Amino acid sequence: MLQIQRFVFNFASENTYVLYNDNKNGWIIDPGNMNEQETQLIDNFISENGLKIQKILLTHAHIDHVLGLQWAYDTFKVPVTMHEDDQEVLDMLQASGMRFGFPLEPVNVDIEYINEGETIDLDGEEFKIYHVPGHSPGSIVYHNDDRKFMISGDVLFEGSIGRTDLYKGNHEQLINGIKTKLFILDDETQILSGHGNATSIGFEKQYNPFFK
Repeated sequence: MLQIQRFVFNFASENTYVLYNDNKNGWIIDPGNMNEQETQLIDNFISENGLKIQKILLTHAHIDHVLGLQWAYDTFKVPVTMHEDDQEVLDMLQASGMRFGFPLEPVNVDIEYINEGETIDLDGEEFKIYHVPGHSPGSIVYHNDDRKFMISGDVLFEGSIGRTDLYKGNHEQLINGIKTKLFILDDETQILSGHGNATSIGFEKQYNPFFK
């Protein structure tokens, strides 16, 4: 059985997820921990539950989703999975840090690129990959059809969508991607977003003001 632990980290109240199963194998998704206290929180959870981290997944590479990336990579020594189109966003991390007023070192990690149509699995639990750009060029969604939930990053939120005024953002592209790739899924599908509360496909189709 899959379990998911959410942590709310950093200046942007970003959702970092630890997904794991009964075998104690797990993934870290969007490590946003930015200080010693936040890092200790997620590290303690992983240690106390005896979890073996198999992968680090990124929905996208904006600063608030990768502040703990180097720590996660150095600690667990596992590859980082992301879409190639967000490599340039990750490469801009130092510049992004300067804009927010704090210095950051360049990220030095082993990356495995993944794209639309591919799948990854955790001990047989399969996740489909959807490339839904518009918030960032390489935004991807990880969808588990069997258990009807997705990790959506900043593509789709409760009552909102990701910002499209950032680097290589595109409003029409994001709206179209959500409609054609996510809204065709079962209404019961739970959406675990990069910020805020969980929601569902059915709720967003009916109430999200961006789709009225």
